[in-house]
Amino acid sequence: MGAQAEILLREAQGHRAAGRAGEAADAYAALLAIQPDLPDTWFNLALMQRQAGRPAQALASYQQALDRRIRGPEEVHLNRAVIYSDDLCQADAAQAELERALAIDPNYLSALLNLGNLHEDKGERDAARAAYARALAVASPPEAPLALARLANATRFEDAADPLIVQLRTAMAAPGAGPADRAELGFALGRALDEVEAYDAAFAAYSDANAASRAATGARYDRAAQEAFVDRSITTYAVPAKASGSTSRAEGGAPVFILGMFRSGSTLVERILAAHSGVISGGELALLPRVVAGIAPYPDAVGGASSETVQGWREAYLEGLRAARPGEGLVTDKRPDNFLHVGLIKAMFPDARIIHTVREPMDVCLSNLFLHLDRSMAHATDLTDIAHWLKQHDRLMAHWKALYPDILTVDYDALVADPRPQIERVLAHCGLDWENAVLDFHKAGGAVRTASVWQIRQPLYRKSSGRWRNYEAHLGGLRAALT
Repeated sequence: MGAQAEILLREAQGHRAAGRAGEAADAYAALLAIQPDLPDTWFNLALMQRQAGRPAQALASYQQALDRRIRGPEEVHLNRAVIYSDDLCQADAAQAELERALAIDPNYLSALLNLGNLHEDKGERDAARAAYARALAVASPPEAPLALARLANATRFEDAADPLIVQLRTAMAAPGAGPADRAELGFALGRALDEVEAYDAAFAAYSDANAASRAATGARYDRAAQEAFVDRSITTYAVPAKASGSTSRAEGGAPVFILGMFRSGSTLVERILAAHSGVISGGELALLPRVVAGIAPYPDAVGGASSETVQGWREAYLEGLRAARPGEGLVTDKRPDNFLHVGLIKAMFPDARIIHTVREPMDVCLSNLFLHLDRSMAHATDLTDIAHWLKQHDRLMAHWKALYPDILTVDYDALVADPRPQIERVLAHCGLDWENAVLDFHKAGGAVRTASVWQIRQPLYRKSSGRWRNYEAHLGGLRAALT
């Protein structure tokens, strides 16, 4: 490698170590421009391009690595599959890449797990279970708990004595099971026991799973920090942004933002909208958090930002949106925790349509406890912490709605009890005419990445309303925290 190439390599590595993905990608690209026959460098370039929000470029760089005969090509196909699935919402292309990876190595565990997950996203339960069963068969002991948990999550249960439930219990009690494994297994066991209406045992399993999750990640919820963030947001965004009059995507307008608490019905609202011929489902896009990550201090710096700076944030968001969801139509951005950033949304897109989903507080808190979220959502492992998060959510949303009365609130329980009036409100808010297909949203094809992947494949039902009553004996602390 020549002197200039060495300099560029060190520069790329430095940017990468510092978390500057865009700059690292540019340095890798400059290196490859003068010395292109470096398959591992093409691989690293693709990694950085994806982190920088350039999925199409990452796919092309991974292809260069394949064309130059990189070692371990199955990993490249896996990474391409993840881009197609997570970033571009192209499930068929993702499946083709996974099948290429498995053609190279039929026992490639990561590909089998991703294939099972992809089949779940597509609503193909039997195919998902088959992929997870293959994964469990080839998994070594350290990897088997994840495969077992995934298999259980894709299974329907009718009896607490089901052999798979017994297997979950045995695996959790194994001497070598670490906290991360017990968390995976515990959440799967809780879901299975809930399905067979063994509610006390299910609550115990979920409690164990959340305790294991806290032990595995070390994450703790900082109530004071969350209160301070809400205080600063209210101070920063003291007056509403001025409307611009631009609403269409063709004119550079925003998508429809669907936000609120996790498990409050945001996925349901998006799937109903996605059944409309004029809507493109965006899913849980990482675009707004990527903009937020580039603002320091946040949110304070937004208040003093120049119009040129705000325009830069807007263009960065729209560039990512066009790359991730090309085509004509109204796009949805359904990331529930974007409720934290409504002020930024309105600063970038004063005319943005926002839908806020809400649900009975006891139900939404319990559902969060039963959801295996990552360490960034540390509040979700404890019911009283969830109640605190909900109160801060309510406080911040009250401020946003005082500034922006056009935010549409959709109540999950009202929606499932009497769908049509609520759906009519949603469509009118989005400027869309009625189409009967929105009532049959559960029949729509396509992949959906959500924790409620199986529920949204069913017609609207009311059995989740008032679900907390099944666990009432365990919720005294939650009730006190909420009141």
